[in-house]
Amino acid sequence: MVKKVKAAFSQQFGGGPQLFRSPGRVNLIGEHTDYNEGFVLPAAVDKVIVFAIAPRHDGRCRMVAADLQDTFECSTGTLSKSEKRWPNYLMGVVDQLQKSGHEVGGFDCAFGGDIPIGSGMSSSAAIEGGLAYALNELFQLNIDPLTLVKLAQKAENEFVGVRCGIMDQYINIFGKEHRLLRIDCRSLEHEYVPFERDDIRIVLCDTQVKRELASSEYNVRRAQCEAGVRVLQRYHSGIRSLRDVTLDMLDAHNGEMEAVVYRRCAYVVRENARVLSACEDLANGDVGSFGKRMFLSHEGLRREYEVSSPELDVLVEAAAGIRGVLGARMMGAGFGGCTINLVEESMVPEFTQIVCESYRKSLGKDAKVYVSSIRAGTSRIETEETILQ
Repeated sequence: MVKKVKAAFSQQFGGGPQLFRSPGRVNLIGEHTDYNEGFVLPAAVDKVIVFAIAPRHDGRCRMVAADLQDTFECSTGTLSKSEKRWPNYLMGVVDQLQKSGHEVGGFDCAFGGDIPIGSGMSSSAAIEGGLAYALNELFQLNIDPLTLVKLAQKAENEFVGVRCGIMDQYINIFGKEHRLLRIDCRSLEHEYVPFERDDIRIVLCDTQVKRELASSEYNVRRAQCEAGVRVLQRYHSGIRSLRDVTLDMLDAHNGEMEAVVYRRCAYVVRENARVLSACEDLANGDVGSFGKRMFLSHEGLRREYEVSSPELDVLVEAAAGIRGVLGARMMGAGFGGCTINLVEESMVPEFTQIVCESYRKSLGKDAKVYVSSIRAGTSRIETEETILQ
């Protein structure tokens, strides 16, 4: 990838660029908790976007998407959305830097990588976080990491127009090798959680079903959670979100909520508790208990939050019966996308074969499988070996 991106840069611009790597991410547990001010537990992975970039001082931004063999050019003074879409993730970062009072002189940039598009590994955040990090270095802007995270998130919210949470950009910048990142979505504080098992792989199984319902149903779920909070606020003045709610509180006022609202709220309360317990499991070196909580998370998403799909359920059920699988669940907004699985490395080939055969037999179509491991967040590439770190 480094050679490919450097070659694309050289062919288009000439000269010697600086190199950066920006990873994709997975979320081990803690789904639909972010907008309820709860906890999430993501990790940066070894699928990355590589940037070859050099500063300019004439306000021109020249870009090459190496994987798409496409180019784009704009000026820092006249940023407007492109119908090509991919340049918007880059221009959004420049836009936010300028709105924050930072001067960006322009740049030449080629980028490409191996984060599967639409897999739930957040290639968009890797582009945003990677460019923000690179421009901070190139122009010596001295922006602190958390501000970079917020800036990259706002680039997607405001310029791209996607109302994403902060998790993807956060783990992109703050990720560490052999560590998960427990993020408090209320305070934006974080804590590193050890994941030392080199003999376990994170395996994503892609349903190849587009999440067409995810956007509209996301808004419905969010409204249902807020409806439950409003009921409880009549009795508990300290409640701001479901983060402040216990199951006892919910049960005490169950009769005052629609049944569906109660189920949504109960899932979120339980999922927040699962994240905290899962962190304790890893602190104690108990990956087995951690994996069981992943299965429970999927059941909650399937039966209480109702954002799973037949395709996701088939993959999780197949994984549950395979030796060497410690945990599995759907990952992301739901109604399609991927499942995330913790699999002993020696069993990955057998796991892949069985899951793909089960999926084909049950649904008559193919699933894609991506094997990854936990790596560090965005960084400069000093040597080509850095890409593996």
